[in-house]
Amino acid sequence: MGEDTSQKNEFIDKKEESEASFRRLKKAFDKWRENRVNGILAQEGESIWLTLGRPLFLSGCILFDGPVMLEIVRLGDRSAWAWIAYFTALYFVVSFQKKTYDQIFSVDTSQFSFNSEQ
Repeated sequence: MGEDTSQKNEFIDKKEESEASFRRLKKAFDKWRENRVNGILAQEGESIWLTLGRPLFLSGCILFDGPVMLEIVRLGDRSAWAWIAYFTALYFVVSFQKKTYDQIFSVDTSQFSFNSEQ
């Protein structure tokens, strides 16, 4: 009989752990959803050029980072130093592109509050 009680308590503990894990996961997903909805609401009033500018900017960055930046490796005859120079330059270029993207295409979500009961 003592074993039944310990097994039952172990089962309850695992069930409670499972439910607690599910609640943490749901809470994290709700926070992501809130941020996403607020971002979409904040973009409703912006111009079409700003909306189209986001994917065009990202496409331009990808085209620059790939074929154009790989010229460093090609000109360096694919040596180890050429690859090191490529990845170093790529790090700085991507960080610059990210800063530029954040400055140009930032979305102010502070004016929106998400209500999940709507």
